[in-house]
Amino acid sequence: MRRRSFITTGTAVAASAALPQWAQAQQQASPGIDVASKTVTVGAFTPITGPVPFYTVLTHAAEACFKWANETNALNGWKINYITYDDGYEPARSVAVTKRLVEENKIFALAAPTGTAQSVAVIPYAKEVGLPVIGPIGGATALFSERLVFPLLPDYGWSAAANLDFALTDLKASKVALLWENDELGRSAKRGFDLYMEANGKQAAESIPFEVRNTDFTPHVRKLANAKAEVVILFGSNANLASALKAAERVGFQSKWMAPFFTADPTTRKLAGDLLNGTYFSSWLMPVGADDAEIKAYREQVPKLYPNDPVGVFGLNGWSNGALFVKGFKMLLDSGKPLTRANLVDVMETMTNATIGGARNVSYKAGDHRGARQEAIIQAQADGSFKLVRDFRPYPANVFDAKLA
Repeated sequence: MRRRSFITTGTAVAASAALPQWAQAQQQASPGIDVASKTVTVGAFTPITGPVPFYTVLTHAAEACFKWANETNALNGWKINYITYDDGYEPARSVAVTKRLVEENKIFALAAPTGTAQSVAVIPYAKEVGLPVIGPIGGATALFSERLVFPLLPDYGWSAAANLDFALTDLKASKVALLWENDELGRSAKRGFDLYMEANGKQAAESIPFEVRNTDFTPHVRKLANAKAEVVILFGSNANLASALKAAERVGFQSKWMAPFFTADPTTRKLAGDLLNGTYFSSWLMPVGADDAEIKAYREQVPKLYPNDPVGVFGLNGWSNGALFVKGFKMLLDSGKPLTRANLVDVMETMTNATIGGARNVSYKAGDHRGARQEAIIQAQADGSFKLVRDFRPYPANVFDAKLA
């Protein structure tokens, strides 16, 4: 057996040496890499059906980013082939979709998959097969502790702390409540909220969970009213925020409202109407109207492909997470290393103060996969715009440096 193994190995080496250079490189590369056609295949799950079908705006924007990269030769002749499947926003289906992408479509990496709980759910399988998860569109604490995962979004715990810091220091509120989605998204926000409260010797006026499919927030709002909450921080979907604002109007509850960046979008305006006016949002992204080449590319490209999708922070989020893969793969190409999943992870851990879509100063290193490291506060205006009311600041140190997991 040893002799046969040796002969076979020697034959294989000789055959490999006779192959053209591109074919030898193909043998060394990971699945999803076609050196002959200079194509890299990546994939994602997205909720075409289920409770949040408008989240497909994120996937559309990521796809637009990849097509823009292909058209502008951003990857030195390489093209991105993007394959997506519907998961209905159900974590179990997200895992099934990922397996299909790996086993049938032979993807190189997940790129801009949508959903916090959904992205967390695929981590065990990703670790099993060594699959990088680049730019998961979610902010759970669990995403930051895995070497294969490179989140661009902040941990929602840090975002919640940024919101709370503004509520206490800028709005001078003494009673702040938290409404949180009962999954990884909301639980991550709650951890940051609680850490900040504890560090400052304060207590929440209320802390109320809700389910992602919840459409009637009347009971929740009544609790907030009884607690006399001056500011309510909600961590959930655009639809959740709109429903909560409508419930507050029905019961006559008046308070200042705050929410995460992805709800500062025309999509939410369409759902909530004028009730959105005055709502504050923390945001790690530059304003959509900024005079910036990458943000301008987003504003110009998405309407060409998806004219019915709103151009706003929600879409810029998807574009930016797609841009993270473009940047990472360009770094891998420039490194001269074999095009493997492991080498993609290695080179991305050297990314420092990069501009990625609408994000700035994005950095990764071994043991620290925090991407965005600062947030601003913006506010919904009566004219439909979103105005910057507090400039970018690092996250509160007692939360940003804490171990939230």
